[in-house]
Amino acid sequence: MKWIDMPPVWLLGALCLAWVQKTHFGYGLGFGPVVADLLGGLLVGGGVILMALAFYEMRRHRTTVIPHQEADRLVTSGIFKRSRNPIYLGDSMILLGMILYWDAVLALPLVPIFVWVIERRFITPEEDRLRRKFRAAFARYEKDVRRWV
Repeated sequence: MKWIDMPPVWLLGALCLAWVQKTHFGYGLGFGPVVADLLGGLLVGGGVILMALAFYEMRRHRTTVIPHQEADRLVTSGIFKRSRNPIYLGDSMILLGMILYWDAVLALPLVPIFVWVIERRFITPEEDRLRRKFRAAFARYEKDVRRWV
């Protein structure tokens, strides 16, 4: 059952809810034909790129990308110079992008709910583990780099 408590599963669940809202409860609402599609595509593409850059950097430093596992190294280079959580930021961008692309107007509240769940279930415990393991290095990193953007 541990595989269920993973960020991609939460993202998939939120995407499914947005799709159901768009498909069955659209009520004729929409963001507009071209702008929402373009912005949605840019957000999804940007989210995928952020995630790929983060995965590359973590692999390069030979540390885990799996939540709830102990990190071998504190990664502060590459995309991690800009955001402490680029993978979760990418997840959020993908969710928002798909909501825009699908014209799922009533699903917009899923984005802050998703961010809240990710912070509570994954970011806070991960940062606590990093704080205990890398003490001073993480304190400097936390001071210099924002959690999201």
